Amino acid sequence: MEYPVSEQQIIQAMIDVGRRMYEKGFVAATSGNISARLDEERYLLTRSGVCKGDMTESDLVVCDAEGRSTTEHRVTSEVLLHLTAYRLRPDVNAVIHAHPPATVALSLAGVSLGKALLPEVVMTLGEVPTAPFAPPSSPESAEAIRGLIPNHDAIILDRHGSLTVGRDLWEACHNLERLEFAARATLFARILGEPKRLSSDELAAVQAAAERYLK
Repeated sequence: MEYPVSEQQIIQAMIDVGRRMYEKGFVAATSGNISARLDEERYLLTRSGVCKGDMTESDLVVCDAEGRSTTEHRVTSEVLLHLTAYRLRPDVNAVIHAHPPATVALSLAGVSLGKALLPEVVMTLGEVPTAPFAPPSSPESAEAIRGLIPNHDAIILDRHGSLTVGRDLWEACHNLERLEFAARATLFARILGEPKRLSSDELAAVQAAAERYLK
């Protein structure tokens, strides 16, 4: 696989994406984690226990395909979640696990985003599934996304957070922003009344538009 950017560019992008996530409130304190594929055997990850808004290059860890850190820092406890996404999605070069508040709130309330409500979200993310509940940082958490990640760029982790992927760090970040926008819009709509789903004809038209303009 060929990568169009240098490792230094990936490092800077990870620092910039971490700051953006923190400033937008998608993570709090030291929560969340970010990773990027460096090559077929190496991955760059945020280290355990670092605030994503204050990261420097020294807060990033390189690990191998088994999740073993090659630096002095301990790799994030969610490393298996990231590696599972990479193993099942060879087209993915970046993974973000975050705790966006509206997304988490809907999950706590048992409200699914797996419904066709917003045309823009359907066009970019499709219907967003929710993975079965699993304890954070556990092997079960990685196993919970196994059946979903091959076909989805955004997944809600039940009562925990989100997982978004992309061809690069910025695409994964933009997918996180799209997910949280969908959650906030759904939350507001439920306050006002029952959200109106796209009809089958409307959904087909939106999907056809996506095929024409976004592929």
